[in-house]
Amino acid sequence: MIPSALHRPPARRARSQAFRATVLAVVLSGVAGELPAQTRELGATGELLDGIAAIVDEGVVLKSELEQRLALVVDTLREQQAQLPFDQRRPLPPLSVLERQVLDQLILKEVQLQRARRLGIQVSDDLLNQALSQVARNLGLTLEQLPAALAAEGIDYALYREDSREDLILEQLQQRDVVNRIQITPRELEQCLRRREATQTDEFDYNIAHILISVPSSATTEQVEEARRRIEEVYERLQAGEDFARLAIAVSHAQTALEGGNLGWRKGSQLPTLFADVVVQMQPGEFSRPLQSSSGFQIVKLNDMRGNERVLVDQLHVRHILMSTNEILDDDAVRQRLLGVRQQILQGDDFGPIAQAISEDTVSAADGGDLGWVSPEVFVPEFEQVIRNLPLGEISEPFKTRFGWHIVQVLDERRYDTTEEVKEQECVRQIRAGKAEEELQLWITRLRDQAFIEIKI
Repeated sequence: MIPSALHRPPARRARSQAFRATVLAVVLSGVAGELPAQTRELGATGELLDGIAAIVDEGVVLKSELEQRLALVVDTLREQQAQLPFDQRRPLPPLSVLERQVLDQLILKEVQLQRARRLGIQVSDDLLNQALSQVARNLGLTLEQLPAALAAEGIDYALYREDSREDLILEQLQQRDVVNRIQITPRELEQCLRRREATQTDEFDYNIAHILISVPSSATTEQVEEARRRIEEVYERLQAGEDFARLAIAVSHAQTALEGGNLGWRKGSQLPTLFADVVVQMQPGEFSRPLQSSSGFQIVKLNDMRGNERVLVDQLHVRHILMSTNEILDDDAVRQRLLGVRQQILQGDDFGPIAQAISEDTVSAADGGDLGWVSPEVFVPEFEQVIRNLPLGEISEPFKTRFGWHIVQVLDERRYDTTEEVKEQECVRQIRAGKAEEELQLWITRLRDQAFIEIKI
C-alpha cells in the first residue's frame, strides 16, 4: 500500500504531494500499486480466488479491482485530511458509501470502455508514450525516469501505463460522442464577446497622466467658469502640440504635477472612475477632452498600455478526410481505403466532394474537409507534424491520430493577425466547456441506462 504522508520525512512529503497532484487523476481512474485484496477466498489448492463485484454487459468488475481502488481512495482521503489544520479535519464517509461510489465509477468506466472497443478506438504505444512524456515533463522528469518515480510512491508502472491508455481511449470516445456534437449558436458567441468587451479594462494595464485645474469646494459660479476657461486653454495648447508633461508641471494643481501629471501603471479595475470609460477608448499617446469632476476639471492622457499585444501567428490552410475503425473495418482496412481515396484525388477527382461524402469529421465534411486557416500547434502532435512537413498542394499518405485515420492537404500558408479570432476561440472553448459537463453526464446516464448491470455484492 502507498504509505501515509504522516509517516514520510518532511522533504519527501512535500515532493510526494507535488507528485500526486500530477498523477492522481490517472491513478484514481485505474488500479495502482500492490494493494490488498482482503475478501478473496481460498481455493482447494490454497490459491486466492477472485470474485465478481458487478456484471456489466459482456464484461465484469472484479472484487479485487474494487478493493484495490477503494484502498487507494481511502488512503488518498486520509492523506488529504492529514494535510489540513486540525480544526478543519473531518471524519471520512462510511466505508460502505465509499465502496458504492468506487463501484459506480468502475461500472461507468467499463460501460465506456466496452463502447470504445465496439467503435474500434485504440491508443498506440507511440501516442501513449507521448502522453506519458508530457506527464514526466510536468514533474521535471524524463520518460525514462518516470517508472522509478512512480515506484517510489508504490505505483506499478505497467498498471499506470494501462490506466493512462484507458484514460486516453475514454478521452477520444467522449470527444467523439459528446464534445464534437456540442453546437454553439451565433447568439451565444456574440453574447460571450460582448461580456469580454465589457470587462476588457480588467485585462489590461494602463499608464496614465492627468492635468487638474481645481476649484474650491465652495466655488462660486464665476470660479467654476474661470477653471473651465483655463482647462479649455490647456486643451487647445495640447492640440497645438505642446508637451503634456511640461504643461502639467506648469499649470496642474494635482499632487503629481511635478512628475508631469504621471499616475503610473494602473490595472483597468483600478482606474479612477472618472477616467475609466474614457481611457479604454483611447490609443497610447492620445489625451481626452476636458472632464468635469467634483474637484475641478481634468484632462487625462494614455501614455501606454500593456496586455493588448497583437497576436501574430503562422497559419496553414488545411483540409482533410477522416475515417475511423469500427466493428467491420480495422486499422489496415481503413488505411487501404484511404490509400484508394488518395489515388482517386491524385488522378483528378475533387477533394471536396469526396470529403463531403466519406469524411467522419462531421464539422469539416460539410465544407469539403476544409479546416480553414489554422495554426499547426492547435492539432494533436502527430497531425501537426504531418502538416508542418507537407509541401503545399500535396496529399499526405494516410496517417493515424487518436481520432482516427487521415489524409490531409495544405492549400496555402500565411502570417496572420489573429487577435480577434483568438477572442472568438476563447469564447468557443468557454461555451463548450460550460456545456460539456452537463452533456457528458447526460451521455453517461444514457449509456448506463442502455447497459445490463447486475451488482453481485
